Amino acid sequence: MSMNAQTDSLMFGDKFITNRKMIGIGTTNILDTYLSPEKYTGTDVRYMSHTLRQRQGNRFIYELVHQGNISYIDNRSGDGKEMSGNYNFQYGVHYLFNTWNIGSNQLLLEAGGNVEANVGFIYNTRNGNNPAQARAFINIVPTAALEYNFHNPFHSGAYRDFKLRYEIGIPVAGIMFSPNYGQSYYEIFSEGNYDHNVCFTHPGNAPSLRNMLTFDFPLLHSTFSIGYLGEFQQARVNNLKQHVYTHAIMIGIVKTFKLIKVRK
Repeated sequence: MSMNAQTDSLMFGDKFITNRKMIGIGTTNILDTYLSPEKYTGTDVRYMSHTLRQRQGNRFIYELVHQGNISYIDNRSGDGKEMSGNYNFQYGVHYLFNTWNIGSNQLLLEAGGNVEANVGFIYNTRNGNNPAQARAFINIVPTAALEYNFHNPFHSGAYRDFKLRYEIGIPVAGIMFSPNYGQSYYEIFSEGNYDHNVCFTHPGNAPSLRNMLTFDFPLLHSTFSIGYLGEFQQARVNNLKQHVYTHAIMIGIVKTFKLIKVRK
């Protein structure tokens, strides 16, 4: 076998995996009228693992996201506190629509959709009855992303050192759990009194948005990432209103792997 044929065999079906592990800290504003008519604000701390997988020569990109966060918040008067925590999972497929070469740099446009599942809680330290609220939902989330790969201006090689990526997702349909107005968790789970506790959500009753901007750069033989995450979740179901608005600064490290598939 010639050297070129051998190289082609090694590159056939090669898979590229980019994993970004990040921690973030920011501010959050939470309202849940099942627990309190007051808005609570405070600090949000989170961890995110964001993975993109793509085969060489294939325009489909597979996205996998694990995210967990905790928040400690209080009301305007400072005499009440809430704690919240969530785990969010997303899996989706994007299609690379176009690639523009701008000099020696590249701009990429991709779009697709993710399935999102979330479980969590909010606990109010002041409430004797109904002190906690569960947060559980599943959404279908169309997504789009722009990615710009560009050179280190002080490096003459062909390696693209820096990367800017902006991704946005807007849920269009889903289901969520919610007690009805005035309904206790005892009624739901002990008495078995169902009262429209699984609700269909859409932009009309749950307009939400998540967007993230990251900047990857090389440092000390590694690639680091810094960015901004904005989450704006809202819902009005069962005569109850809730929202979670979060702004966070994210920092982390990026690893890229190449899995070589040998064609026999």
